[in-house]
Amino acid sequence: MRVPLSWLREYVDLPATETGRDVQAKLVSAGLEVETVEQLGAGLSGPLVVGQVRTIEELTEFKKPIRFCTVDVGQANGTGEPQEIICGARNFAEGDKVVVALPGAVLPGDFRIAERKTYGRVSRGMICSGDELGMGDDGSHGIIVLPPEHEVGTDATELLELFDEVLDIAVTPDRGYCLSMRGVAREAATAYGLPLRDPALLDVPAPNSYGYPVTIGDPMGCDRFVARTVTGLDPEARSPIWLRRRLQKAGMRPISLAVDVTNYVMLELGQPLHAYDRSRVEGTIGVRRAEAGEKFTTLDGVKRVLDAEDLVITDDRGAIGLAGVMGGANTEIADHDDAAGATTEVVIEAAHFDALSIARTARRHKLSSEASRRFERGVDPQAAAAAAQRTVDLLVLLAGGTAEAGVTEIVAPSGPHTITMPADHPDRVAGVSYGRETVVRRLQEVGCDVYGQDELVVTVPSWRPDLVAPNDLAEEVIRLEGYENLPSTLPKPPAGRGLTERQRSHRRVGRALAGAGYVEALNYPFIGEQVFDQLALDADDPARRVVTLVNPLSDEEPALRTTLLPGLLGALRRNDGRGSHDLALFETGLVFHPADGTDVAVRIPADRRPTDEEIAGLTAVLPRQPRHAAVVLAGSREQAGWWGKGRPSDWADAVEAARTVAREAGAELIVRQGQYGPWHPGRCAELAVVVDGAEKVVGHAGELHPRVVKAFGLPARTCAMEIDLDTVEQASAGAVQAPRISTFPVATQDVALVVPKDVPSAEVERTLREGAGELLESIRLFDVYTGDQIGEGSKSLAYALRFRATDRTLTVEEASAARDAAVALATERAGAVLRGA
Repeated sequence: MRVPLSWLREYVDLPATETGRDVQAKLVSAGLEVETVEQLGAGLSGPLVVGQVRTIEELTEFKKPIRFCTVDVGQANGTGEPQEIICGARNFAEGDKVVVALPGAVLPGDFRIAERKTYGRVSRGMICSGDELGMGDDGSHGIIVLPPEHEVGTDATELLELFDEVLDIAVTPDRGYCLSMRGVAREAATAYGLPLRDPALLDVPAPNSYGYPVTIGDPMGCDRFVARTVTGLDPEARSPIWLRRRLQKAGMRPISLAVDVTNYVMLELGQPLHAYDRSRVEGTIGVRRAEAGEKFTTLDGVKRVLDAEDLVITDDRGAIGLAGVMGGANTEIADHDDAAGATTEVVIEAAHFDALSIARTARRHKLSSEASRRFERGVDPQAAAAAAQRTVDLLVLLAGGTAEAGVTEIVAPSGPHTITMPADHPDRVAGVSYGRETVVRRLQEVGCDVYGQDELVVTVPSWRPDLVAPNDLAEEVIRLEGYENLPSTLPKPPAGRGLTERQRSHRRVGRALAGAGYVEALNYPFIGEQVFDQLALDADDPARRVVTLVNPLSDEEPALRTTLLPGLLGALRRNDGRGSHDLALFETGLVFHPADGTDVAVRIPADRRPTDEEIAGLTAVLPRQPRHAAVVLAGSREQAGWWGKGRPSDWADAVEAARTVAREAGAELIVRQGQYGPWHPGRCAELAVVVDGAEKVVGHAGELHPRVVKAFGLPARTCAMEIDLDTVEQASAGAVQAPRISTFPVATQDVALVVPKDVPSAEVERTLREGAGELLESIRLFDVYTGDQIGEGSKSLAYALRFRATDRTLTVEEASAARDAAVALATERAGAVLRGA
């Protein structure tokens, strides 16, 4: 909504020193979004005067039509002699009054006017068009031709109201009343604490039986219809300059007097109106729903096929208007240039239509108009009669018409909307003590009638359909008191709450993986089912059972993920394709598995609170959502440099990531050779933990299968790990203990064992740990050797064992005994032989 400040001052006596910026600040403080303040006439300076064309000489020796004119500007040029001006426009004639920029004037865009020789003549000024003066679109795109009553030599800047400030307000859907000067003036009056001169307070004659006949076939769609008739309009009458300028400043194009008046009243009062050529209306005007497939041609010349939900205005022939959106071409107002003759009698329609119906019609036909914008945001139904009267008054004044005595007003019975609210409700919402008097005063400023003491009964004004609940009233009080006056307070969380153990574990795992050199990559939790074929999962794999969304963001990914790998592998592929080849990514997040039984959620109605049974039914079909952790690696794990050789990522790094996760969760991880879906069968580790005395497989780690690498477009030898973090936490020994620093020295013993090649090192490590007993602090595999010295089918595993007691310094004998016990158990269970023995 564009609001000229000069127009706004007609309704509110703003201080003379207040600028557009000052008014903007006040309105913004009151909750309106005033986006810009446009300075009309910026860069414009005189002399700019009214002139009368005396003579026109056509210069025909040039390629384009050129006219040499003499223009009488009175004493404005200091001599009283006609001004000689060259002009190329042709929409004016001798005797016309025009706007002349004399030498020394500066037009918008820093266009300076001076005497200059052109086309063989001297031009001393310029005859101006509206575009050159920054007046906006007037529909003519030519020289401004003024009415003959304006005196030659008078200042044209005041006549054309060229200097003004225009506030551009972005009206939100709940503030439809601000799509009018009346609504914005009310907000300005409240902001400044000044009285409002309400333009809707008019003397309106009572309805009678002499008005134009109207029937309402759908009272729900149209609850109020006012019709007035004006006859004897002067077909030569034009919109006066002040009316055209106000429309232009508000962003509308002047068309004809009758149409301009209805647009002007709509901008003034917020009530859309429509004027029908009475001679083209046949019979009674009606309002009904359209028939499915009914055809109708709107004012823009488009033939439209109507829907059964569309609300239409009709006469005896059929539809003559799309209610609240656009009129029909068959009853269009005609000007004096129309071959069928100018309109001299009009029927004025001022109606109130259902906001939802108008909004749907406008969207259905892709036909948003100034009228539909207002109706769909809520129009004051009580303003219809005043708007019709205002339109009649202007047509009588400006076009010499006669208002017929008949007044038609059809109103569906309805009562005022009331809201009951505790007087301290705004205080509790805002956390500020306003007091009853302030609450009542602010609500009355909005236009409400307020009764009661501790319990207020508030009658909402007809122009505020958005006020429907106590919180709406509280918002009005708060915004008028000033959002900036609300204190800034920090919320006070209740004692004893914080992160859950699951959340703390999740964060520890993320920090540990980041510390190990992995970069977190968050991915969308949606997948397409074809990804399971790319991962080479078996047809009966549980991961293939997915939860499918009814309204997915993408039809290609309609399901919720059951594994983190697709998202991570996609991120790795994108980064590798953009030049980052050494990658180590991780993600911790939820995966989704369908609940047992039905997996279709029941739609709950929105008009009531769901029952406990309905809530339980919804809960029952919610998918299980365990938290997983996963990593993917490609390229170099360690870079080469002056410090030594680098090394590529391999399956062992993926396994170590799983150990890192288990270590942070406080669980003991069992690592053994496995085979599953996307992993290489010879380089895949199965990960397990013990929960309640039973082993549970929680994930896999290793190098991906070459076929999977090819299917995803990944770098060769890409490795990955995925583990069920929730199950790992169930195997936790309890709270993670902080490391203890012992005051006693460590005793280190190295041992090399020869075992068959098919014996996993993890199994040997487990037996050594068990055999060494409680004195063993840590064990580390530091060498793996195969060769002729060991023999065919065998390998040598070298471990560093660290022993320490918590209460004494260990002797060599105690450390050796623990080592020997560990070797003995490895010999018994894994067939290990002490190397060199």
